This record gives sequence, C-alpha cells and structure tokens, in this order.
Amino acid sequence: MYTILVVSIIIVIVVLLLAVITTSKAYSFKHTVDPLDDNPYVDNAKNVDDEKQ
Repeated sequence: MYTILVVSIIIVIVVLLLAVITTSKAYSFKHTVDPLDDNPYVDNAKNVDDEKQ
C-alpha cells in the first residue's frame, strides 16, 4: 500500500513540475507583431470602412 502511495506522490510531483516549467517557458516567449506595412489586408479594411460611412 505504501508503494502505491509513494509512486502516486512521485507522479503528482512530476506532473506539477512539468506544468510549472511549461508555463514559465510560455510566459518568457517573446511575442512579435507584424508591422502594418507588411499586412496586405490593411488597404482592404480601409476601403470597407469608407464604404460603410
């Protein structure tokens, strides 16, 4: 019975550590945004907005 309890606790600790490591790597990832000059949809969006008014 104690072996099942120890193995279960080890599995829980490993899963918790993996979740914490994954979350910390996700928060440290630097997100970038494409500049508006490279976006082919900017002109189309302006034309659609002008047509609505």
